[in-house]
Amino acid sequence: MSCADKIFVAMCEDILANGTSTEGEKVRPHWEDGASAYTVKKFGVVNRYDLSKEFPAITLRKTAVKTCTEEMLWIWQRKSNNIHDLNSTVWDEWADADGSIGKAYGYQLGVKHRYREGMMDQVDRVIYDLKNNPFSRRIMTNIYVHQDLHEMNLYPCAYSMTFNVTHREGEEKLTLNAILNQRSQDVLAANNWNVCQYAVLMHMLAQVCGMQVGELVHVIADAHIYDRHIPIVKELIKREQYAAPKFYLNPEIRDFYQFTTKDITIEDYVTGPQIKNIPIAV
Repeated sequence: MSCADKIFVAMCEDILANGTSTEGEKVRPHWEDGASAYTVKKFGVVNRYDLSKEFPAITLRKTAVKTCTEEMLWIWQRKSNNIHDLNSTVWDEWADADGSIGKAYGYQLGVKHRYREGMMDQVDRVIYDLKNNPFSRRIMTNIYVHQDLHEMNLYPCAYSMTFNVTHREGEEKLTLNAILNQRSQDVLAANNWNVCQYAVLMHMLAQVCGMQVGELVHVIADAHIYDRHIPIVKELIKREQYAAPKFYLNPEIRDFYQFTTKDITIEDYVTGPQIKNIPIAV
């Protein structure tokens, strides 16, 4: 059975059984009908995925791996903050009339900074260090930039990646590990979406840097289930679980900026039925 399923079920059960409710508190999110969107939440959830053993797509329901990868490439590869550069509708609610989401996500990764080695943006800095300084403890990105928050249509949720390279005894290739830091997460709508897209990112970076994938550690400060999602989650976590799908990445790509969603193949992905029309709090 999929390890990702076991992690997801255990997390949801813990939130439902031991979480705290925000009902009656002053909260920002609301439903489409204007009602306040309350949650049951847990603080400081940490989930670990060994990407060397399986690809972490849950099988309880299907995760659209190519679509979540498209969003990741929009942010990390195209470094865009405009939905006209994104082949998906997931950001439409936060875009202005021109399609911009403000100085958020891809915009921040595309800003060039001065380093001793020259001018680079955060993504190019990560790739440079993985290739030239793999055992550095300073390989990270951060898009939660306080001076620009007032110009962001949505504050970054997944805001930081910290990369760490290890050399496993007896293995020729170095192993790429990473921590994804997230300040807040809608567990039903976004948890496995984020896990899968950053797992794909790690596979891509490992390949172009001549490494193999290791652990993805997902740290969530506020992991929550919205009030209107609770019945859906309770049904979801009781479903049958299947084996993890097989993940393949085009081995011919050696430049991160050449990857497309066509370079990803997901096979033997058996899942439960999809959940349609999940209400999204904004």
